[in-house]
Amino acid sequence: MDRTQVIAGVAKDLHATEKAIDAAITQTTTLVQSMIGARALLEVSPVAGAGSQAKAMETIAALGEARSAIVACHAELQKDHRKMGWGVYAVGPVNKPDDWETPVGGTPPTKGHLRVA
Repeated sequence: MDRTQVIAGVAKDLHATEKAIDAAITQTTTLVQSMIGARALLEVSPVAGAGSQAKAMETIAALGEARSAIVACHAELQKDHRKMGWGVYAVGPVNKPDDWETPVGGTPPTKGHLRVA
């Protein structure tokens, strides 16, 4: 196995992990929506499902932290890759900014500037 194949394998796994976390966030938000909808359809008091719904929302928050961590991992891998002089390997979506601060098709934010998400 040559260097290109090894690097492409890591990049493929990274991209798959990013997709899996996004899918888990989507699925968990769907669960919360389902819980709220079921409670409304069954005409059950909001108090009845408050604990389980709060736990599901905690899960969403934890998955958000996981997503931030994997994005940071991606950025660090990119830095390491360039430091080692291995050039550019495109695996996964290729419309990524080089500096991780500039939005795709945008300009870098200025210090102290707030963006609306």
